[in-house]
Amino acid sequence: MQPIPYVQFRDFPAGLEAEVQQAVLEAVAAKQYVLGPQVRAFEQEFARFNGTSAAIGVGNGYDALVIALKAMGVGPGDEVILPVNTFIATVNAVLQAGAKPVLAEPDPYTFNLHAESASRLINPKTKVILPVHLYGQTCPMDELVTLAQAQRIKLLEDAAQAHGVTYKGQPAGSLGDAAAFSFYPTKNLGALGDAGALVTSNPELAAFAQKYRNYGEAQKYTSEQVGINSRLDELQAAVLRVKLRYLHRLNAERQRLAEVYLQELKGIGDLILPVTAPGCSHVYHIFNIRTKYRNKLQAWLSEQHIQTSIHYPVPVHLQPAYAFLGYAPGAFPVAEELAATSLSLPLFPGLTDAEQARVIACIKQFFQRN
Repeated sequence: MQPIPYVQFRDFPAGLEAEVQQAVLEAVAAKQYVLGPQVRAFEQEFARFNGTSAAIGVGNGYDALVIALKAMGVGPGDEVILPVNTFIATVNAVLQAGAKPVLAEPDPYTFNLHAESASRLINPKTKVILPVHLYGQTCPMDELVTLAQAQRIKLLEDAAQAHGVTYKGQPAGSLGDAAAFSFYPTKNLGALGDAGALVTSNPELAAFAQKYRNYGEAQKYTSEQVGINSRLDELQAAVLRVKLRYLHRLNAERQRLAEVYLQELKGIGDLILPVTAPGCSHVYHIFNIRTKYRNKLQAWLSEQHIQTSIHYPVPVHLQPAYAFLGYAPGAFPVAEELAATSLSLPLFPGLTDAEQARVIACIKQFFQRN
């Protein structure tokens, strides 16, 4: 029996792989390897795609978060509100900026941060609200924007899983003061290694990021601030330019596969399927189901040579590295329940109909047996 991977890089649509390889060869031949024409072109194209006036290419999505926070003036003594059910990069970025991460419960159905949860945590030290558009769906941004504006604090979108998704017709990344994107290979818009970008329509934030990513230099050997080295690689920019042209098609294929899952798994056992909130689109970076039999179901699928994943098995507040934040087990019952019941199914462009049908059949068989 042929294994079904959780994710695999396949030539979808057919010919994309050849285009990517050709773009890399052309970038190599141009012999401009750092902050060259490919980076400049991608920044313009990605800003236009997201409806922002600027995009600044950086080394990875984590750096994009750190740079955005620093551009917003976040530092020691400040607090940043973010959801507890996120990848640790979001929390680490706040800590690297010198601020205190203040964790909030997510919505139990969309898994996203909402204004009601964030509003209870605001105090005079709060500098930024950092919503994470989890699994390919935006947070309810109208309420978060209203809250941030009323409290005179910044709103930074973590859009690492939200390439091409919209909220009430507006692209993710254009909804807050700035946004951070990751182009890790498995993302909806993925590079061939680490890469990231910060997008914003705020000229001051853009100017800070532009210099900070390149040692703080406004021009060669003229440092206006203490910066870092985090520059989008020229070869990765060439790859991303090709893939950006296909992003809507790649997302449409994810949505088609997700619709099959939603139809075929509806009413099966105790499964809770993904919910798309009003005003949101969904690009299904991850197709997450929930069941109290999660561990048994994952083991069963593994026996059938079907790979799955768990996002995320241990919430941030229960990770040993973050015990110093002072949260105890039970502090976030919604997030803890999500961690105990969530399972991510194979869903990626190029997954065949036959492979998906086998995943569905095996899940149905599991619940018939239990």
